[in-house]
Amino acid sequence: MERIKRINVNGSALNCDDILHEILLRIPPSTITKLIVVSKIWLRVICSSSFRQGYTRRWGQSFRLVGFFVCNFLYLGRPRDGYRRPRWEPALPFLSTCREGDDLKHSGILKSRGYFIDSSKGIILSGFHPKTYYVYNAVSKQKYQLPEPQQFYKVLCMALIVEECLDGDTCYKVIRARCECKLKERNTVSIETYSSNTGKWKQSTLMCSTSFALRPRTAAMVVGGVVHWFAIWGKLAIYDPRLGDRYIALIRLPTGVLTREHEESVLGESSDGVLLYGQSNNIGVEIWMLVKEPEDNNSSIYCNCTRVKYKWVLRWRLNFKVLWKQMPSLSTHSKETQLLSFLPHNSTSVFIRSGWNILLCDLQTKTVEIVNYQGRGGSISWESSKIVPYFLPSWPHAPCAS
Repeated sequence: MERIKRINVNGSALNCDDILHEILLRIPPSTITKLIVVSKIWLRVICSSSFRQGYTRRWGQSFRLVGFFVCNFLYLGRPRDGYRRPRWEPALPFLSTCREGDDLKHSGILKSRGYFIDSSKGIILSGFHPKTYYVYNAVSKQKYQLPEPQQFYKVLCMALIVEECLDGDTCYKVIRARCECKLKERNTVSIETYSSNTGKWKQSTLMCSTSFALRPRTAAMVVGGVVHWFAIWGKLAIYDPRLGDRYIALIRLPTGVLTREHEESVLGESSDGVLLYGQSNNIGVEIWMLVKEPEDNNSSIYCNCTRVKYKWVLRWRLNFKVLWKQMPSLSTHSKETQLLSFLPHNSTSVFIRSGWNILLCDLQTKTVEIVNYQGRGGSISWESSKIVPYFLPSWPHAPCAS
């Protein structure tokens, strides 16, 4: 009798959302998604936005690779008499790595959406510069066409900020930043920001203490709501929209062994929210982290937008010859090797390209594996294209979730 009473008490406890919420928060990521089949109550709690927010704060957000977008720079911002895309070539090519990627590619949603610009947390930003832009949420399957911007920027760079609102819905901002065609002495930059909350564009001017210019046709890296753009003259531009002071700060990119001869440079984010910078050439790759330093450290880089001192710290340096020893067949493409991107919230793994092969490289163990994708050996202009991995959040969603 006592045993039956204890079971009934435990059972009622597991049917209480608040108690179940606290218990499930302690379940590791490798198990949590499997528990949605236990009951409808467990499904509702795990899929709820409040539980998802608490769980990701505790364990971090995980992502799954769906494929790679191909962005050909020959077609972006081209003059009227410039190079035109052949009709047989899709404007938004996608290299699928799984069945979910196949479904996205063949669903037709990528047709007539312009060229790929950026993606974050499953949301895809695409369009035709400088007036037409689309947003597609692959999780909710919703698509939007943004209203036409008010400002005309002949050459520009962009940023996509995706956040979760208090009600659990996904909110986003799209920022267009003007890039100067002629290198003049300027300490301001005009930007236009679209907010999904207001449904409108808002123009503003950012000021800097020194002259600068943003690197055109690039997408920013957003870390903790802070926008990081590549600038010319080996610098990085930092803008925090939440401060509201319309100030943009500059910091110099790190100087390493590959700095003078590097051909590729990318930005990323570590698992603890630290900005990552990677650079590569056909010899190897270097990975740096931008870390906070004590105020009395004279070797730091002073960032005015946050009043905090930062310093670049070298995290990894890898010679590609180490990888070719594991896969001798790839050494024939060593001159075509380039760093593609980081993985989301990951400072130990990167994607690199060797010829038409896309490789996942573990910098810690110095091991590499080939990533299989659909479209291998297709007509991709690798020299003029940027290959960007597309990830979806690894979290269950259900119609009954609140």
